[in-house]
Amino acid sequence: MNKDLTVGKPSTVLWKFCLPLFGSVIFQQLYNIADSFVAGKFIGEDALAAVGNSYEITLIFIAFGFGCNIGCSVIVSKLFGAKQYKDLKTAVYTTLIAGGVLCAVLMLFGLLFGQALLHLINTPQNVFTDSWLYLEIYIWSLPFVIFYNVATGIFSALGDSKTPFIFLACSSTANIFMDILFVTAFDMGVGGVAWATFICQGISCVLAIVFVFKRFAKIETYGKVPYFSWTLLKDIAVIAIPSILQQSFISVGNIVIQGIINGFGSGVMAGYAASVKLNNLVITSLTTLGNGISNFTAQNLGAKKPERIKEGFRAGAKLVWIICIPLVLLYLFAGKYLVYAFLDTPSEAALETGITFLRILSPFYFIVSLKLVSDGVLRGAGRMKEFMIATFTDLILRVVLAKVLSIPFASTGIWLAWPIGWTIATVLSIVFYRMGKWQNSR
Repeated sequence: MNKDLTVGKPSTVLWKFCLPLFGSVIFQQLYNIADSFVAGKFIGEDALAAVGNSYEITLIFIAFGFGCNIGCSVIVSKLFGAKQYKDLKTAVYTTLIAGGVLCAVLMLFGLLFGQALLHLINTPQNVFTDSWLYLEIYIWSLPFVIFYNVATGIFSALGDSKTPFIFLACSSTANIFMDILFVTAFDMGVGGVAWATFICQGISCVLAIVFVFKRFAKIETYGKVPYFSWTLLKDIAVIAIPSILQQSFISVGNIVIQGIINGFGSGVMAGYAASVKLNNLVITSLTTLGNGISNFTAQNLGAKKPERIKEGFRAGAKLVWIICIPLVLLYLFAGKYLVYAFLDTPSEAALETGITFLRILSPFYFIVSLKLVSDGVLRGAGRMKEFMIATFTDLILRVVLAKVLSIPFASTGIWLAWPIGWTIATVLSIVFYRMGKWQNSR
C-alpha cells in the first residue's frame, strides 16, 4: 500500500515507515550472517575466513545496488510527493534500463578481475580457492542484487516499507535452512553456502519486480508513459553516483583494511569475519533508517513542506538511539558468546579479535547513528556535496589510521580507527544539517 509521508504527525509517520525498514535490513543481513555462521559451524575456521574475506569485495558490488536504490528512491519520492505520476513511472523505467547496463558491466569486471582483487588484499593461500568460489557465484547473482535494490527503493519511495520486509523475512529464513541443507546433506562446502544465497536472492528479486509492476498498474496516468528520459536519468545520477562512490570507497577502504588484517593470519581474519558481520548488522540497519529519512525528506520537499523535516530529524534521532541501547549492551557484555555462535572451537586469536573489535566499536554506535540520520536529510534534499565531505572524511581517516595504529598496537590499532573516523564525520554532518541549506532544495 502506498503511503503519503507528507501528511500526519511527522514523528508518528516516520516511525511507522522506518520500523519495517529496520526489520527488513535485519533479515537482509541474515543472508550474510547465515553464510558466515554455517561456514564457521559446519565447515571450519578457514571457511569462515574465506567467506569473510570475499564479503569485503562483494560490498563493492552492493554499493552499486545501494546507489541505484537511493537514487531512484529519492527522485521517485519527490515525484510522488509532487503527484507527478507520469514522470514517476518514467523514472522507474529509466532506472531499470540503466541498472541492467550497469549490471552487465559489473559482472564482466568481476569475472575478469575478481581473482586479482583477492591477490591484492593478500588472501592467504589456504583460503584462496574457497574465497574465489564464493565470490564467483556471488558475481553471477548480481542481476538479482541490482534489481532487488531498485524494487525496494521504489516501494520505499511510495511510502511502503512493509512489502520489502515480508519478502526479506521469507527469503532470508529460507536461506538459513538452504545453507545448512547444501553444506550438511549435500556436502557442497563454501559453494553450497553461496548457491543457497543465489537461489533465495533470485526468488525474492523476481517477486519484488512483479509486485512493483502490479503496484504501478494502480497508479493512474494519462497519455503514453516514456520508457526512458535522459533528464530523469541525470536527476537520478546526481543522487546515485555520490551514493555509489560513498559506498564504493568505503568498500575499497575496507578492502585495504582487510589487507592489513590478513597480515595477522587466518585466526585474526576469522575473528574479524565474525565480529564485522555483527558490526555491519548495526551499521547497515542504521543506514537503512537513514534512507527512510531520505524518503521522508524528499516527499516533503516535493510537496513543499520543509518545516516537517526538522521534527522528522528529531524523531529519527530518538529512534536510532533506542535501537542502539540494547545492541551496545549486547556487544559489550556478550561479545564472547556471539563469536562462539560463528565458531565451535575458535582459536585464541579469533576469539580475542572478535571480542576486542566489538568492545571498542559498539559504544560509538550512539555517535555514528546521528551522522546517518543527518546524512538522510542531506541526501533526501539532494545536498550531496556536504554528504560526501562528511563520508569521505570518515573513510580517509579510518584507512590511514588503521595502517598507522596497527604498527604500535597490532590488530587492536586497526579497530581504534573506526571510532575516530565516525566521531569527526558525525560532527561535520550535523554541522551541515544545522546550517539549514537543505531547506532551500527542491
